[in-house]
Amino acid sequence: MVQSIENIITNSIKKCGRGALFFPSDFSKVGERSAVLKALERMTNVGTIIRVARGIYCYPKIDKELGLGTLYPTYEEIAQAIAKRDKARIVPAGIYAMNRLGLSTQVPMNIVYLTDGSPRKVVINGNRGILFKHVAPKNLAFKNQLALLINSALKEIGQDNVTDEDKDHIKSLLSNEPKDIILQDIKLMPDWIASIIREAYE
Repeated sequence: MVQSIENIITNSIKKCGRGALFFPSDFSKVGERSAVLKALERMTNVGTIIRVARGIYCYPKIDKELGLGTLYPTYEEIAQAIAKRDKARIVPAGIYAMNRLGLSTQVPMNIVYLTDGSPRKVVINGNRGILFKHVAPKNLAFKNQLALLINSALKEIGQDNVTDEDKDHIKSLLSNEPKDIILQDIKLMPDWIASIIREAYE
């Protein structure tokens, strides 16, 4: 029975292609959870898949050109897979939001996301991992993802710490974004952040 479950799982993940992330719950119709977990354990042991965190697996990409071997998914890819599974929205927060926008070169120990889903910490590498902080859905009700990310990053920097260089960088980021959609999101921002956005379009 375990072997047949293994075959079904193997065929399923191969259809998704290398780099695909998946969870035991994806195979709930294949068999009992304990049998699915046993199959995933066996597949991990033989190297067909890798376990990136508790309850999260990957059919990894293999780099042969540079000889890097097994390529692990990025934290962003893992976070997006969790959000998709949970039907939740997420947005980078704190230092990670600043890093994503090029407002900081600092890489945080734990990557933080705001979410309208469940709060949790996913441990990936020792003490490193992904932290999901729950916020009210209205805080993520932006129409434009860049506006949402800028809002998150500026909150981390703080009103009194935003430099002219930061404002210039934000202006360049917004240069190719539709003004009408960005301005619709201004009502969701603190007044001081909304002012920075308006200035960027002047």
